[in-house]
Amino acid sequence: MKRILLMGLMLCFGIAQSQSLKGKVVGPNNNPLENVAVFDRTSGNHTHTDTSGKFSLENVKENDIISFSILGFATYEYSVTAESFAESINITLNEAAVSLEQVTITPEVNTLSQIVAVDLKTAPVKSSQEILRKVPGLIIGQHAGGGKAEQIFLRGFDIDHGTDINLSVDGMPVNMVSHAHGQGYSDLHFVIPETLDKISFGKGPYNVEYGDFATAGYVAFKTLDKLDKSSVSVEYGQFDAFRTVGLFNLLDTKNSNAYVAASLNTFNGPFDSPQNFNRFNMMAKYNLNLPDNQKLKLTASHFQSKWDASGQIPQRAIDDGSIGRFGAIDDTEGGNTSRTNLLINHSKLLSENKKLETRAYYSNYDFELFSNFTFFLEDPINGDQIAQREDRNILGFQTEFSDKINSETLDFKYTAGIGVRYDDVNDVELSHTKNRYEILDRIAFGNVDQINSFAFLNTEFGLGDFKINPAVRLDYFKFDYENKLSPTYDNRSESKVFASPKLNFIYSPNRDFQLFLKTGIGFHSNDTRVVVANGGEDILPAAYGADLGGIYKLTDNLIFNTALWALFLEQEFVYVGDAGIVEPSGKTRRLGVDFGLRYEALDWLYFYGDANYTYARSTEEPKGEDYIPLAPDFTSTGGIAVENLANFSGGLNYRYIKDRAANEDKSIIAEGYFVTDFNINYTFRNLVFGIAIENLFDTEWNETQFATESRLFDEPAPVEEIHFTPGTPFFLRGKVTVNF
Repeated sequence: MKRILLMGLMLCFGIAQSQSLKGKVVGPNNNPLENVAVFDRTSGNHTHTDTSGKFSLENVKENDIISFSILGFATYEYSVTAESFAESINITLNEAAVSLEQVTITPEVNTLSQIVAVDLKTAPVKSSQEILRKVPGLIIGQHAGGGKAEQIFLRGFDIDHGTDINLSVDGMPVNMVSHAHGQGYSDLHFVIPETLDKISFGKGPYNVEYGDFATAGYVAFKTLDKLDKSSVSVEYGQFDAFRTVGLFNLLDTKNSNAYVAASLNTFNGPFDSPQNFNRFNMMAKYNLNLPDNQKLKLTASHFQSKWDASGQIPQRAIDDGSIGRFGAIDDTEGGNTSRTNLLINHSKLLSENKKLETRAYYSNYDFELFSNFTFFLEDPINGDQIAQREDRNILGFQTEFSDKINSETLDFKYTAGIGVRYDDVNDVELSHTKNRYEILDRIAFGNVDQINSFAFLNTEFGLGDFKINPAVRLDYFKFDYENKLSPTYDNRSESKVFASPKLNFIYSPNRDFQLFLKTGIGFHSNDTRVVVANGGEDILPAAYGADLGGIYKLTDNLIFNTALWALFLEQEFVYVGDAGIVEPSGKTRRLGVDFGLRYEALDWLYFYGDANYTYARSTEEPKGEDYIPLAPDFTSTGGIAVENLANFSGGLNYRYIKDRAANEDKSIIAEGYFVTDFNINYTFRNLVFGIAIENLFDTEWNETQFATESRLFDEPAPVEEIHFTPGTPFFLRGKVTVNF
């Protein structure tokens, strides 16, 4: 009786009751839009659309204002009426230029990826190297003729080629375990930049979906599902630079679409000995909508590359005039590599809130690299050239089940996943060679089999403006190494289990502000050869991390983000692929602060910048001898982007890295640099004419640097000093693109 009276009073006095608002969001062509932010501006409640464009928003009252926003579409505001609850509502968003106004800050763990999405759409990447440069705070360097994977710097790490960062493309791992050159080696050159759609990233070991190598962070790339239009472009520039790219729509129907892309690059570079670089890429993608809310994506890609390199050169050889800045001590360096990928992604909506996603992949990878870092230190007659080779097959799959439960007091979401990755690496080789062809001595030679099976559970508890995100991951590793240099059959195995708990707190009282505290444990695996050599001890070193920061949308066109963070790494043993030896690295501590700013001054004018400071030290060495070689302590990137200004677009961007210690006592310094790039494009009907200039002010800079002990042919004793690869001087290219 009391309940009936209360309901009657509520109806009589017009007290609004909260209800569930359901609907679907589509684009201009009636295509469902996934991941649209649905935000109740009155109560602050929010949700996102699923893969079919549907959403369900709880605790909505009559007269509430609901905003619908996603990058690339004009924000739409809907006023709730009594009829809104009677049936599912339909919302159509109109396409619009990407802008900061479309960024909605909600209690999500990886909100910062939205900012990178704006950067990517406003200033698209122009080369494969720029793919990684889109990640705030990440610096890269190339030091082997353009064909070798880039050296990566992030959060006070010299990550080498991927040891402490997890990289993936469409869910397929890029990092190579137990690689011939170095653990975690990550060659992204199989990605055609024009096919890149989104970049998701996270710094620190806080995201449970990413396991091995995710200590400094992760970067997940997603390629386009569909082309807006077909195009062909041709680019030519200094140093015999040539590149042509074609993207072609093959199929576009209501339930399916397909496209292919291909590119060819050649480049000699500014070096006295031409690089003779060439790379060929192909990619095909097919998308199919199946009955019962299913989607299937098939992706195939292949790339192959070959190059010559001048390597790192010693400063003393330049000082005495024996070579110039672009000369070489040993110009027989270089390599060949290729990778073929097959990837299947499948998703199925089991119900309104339940979803199942599965991916399976296969890669075949070949690698051959010739290097000479020490010249005549070990072999004064033939020189110290080394060859590193391998032939690899990678197979894997991952399945994720997600569900969410909404109520008036609590929103609960969870994702449970399992998967496995198997690396079959044959003839992993480190040899002392002469002129590439003659093997003087095999230092290491064998077969690696490595299995990583894993399971994870990610949970999210939404309590109004708060989100609590506890998660845990369990990884099992099986390492197997067959030593083919042993006079008798020698096959040794080790196994290891690692648990990675995470706990993140997010507070977002409105769509313009977020505070976060992220904590977690991560790890990176070690090379199978050091695992078996060390009896399985200290081979999955833990990384303990914490981030405290915030994201502030000060106005519709101004966003600022900052974070204070700490990261501690345990003792580990590292296999040095260039020498075939095991070295202990000791415990390390990194403390830092990140700043980022994005400002859309006008519809066509966009400013962006990031500054990152890190204090990185070894914790077991005496003060003054505790520097971590090549760990950057201050970096900054940023620029200006112009878009759709009377048919013009373009930008000016910079990257800066401060002087840093090249050895443990800082007696040798790796010089910093400030380099500026420029590009401008003009669109006329279906033609786009572009000019790009790297190193606009012709700065003399060292792209990669190492403190190395080496000996030249006529030297009586070795010398330890900076060896470097010179950065590209002023470099002009022109480009013409035809869209159709």
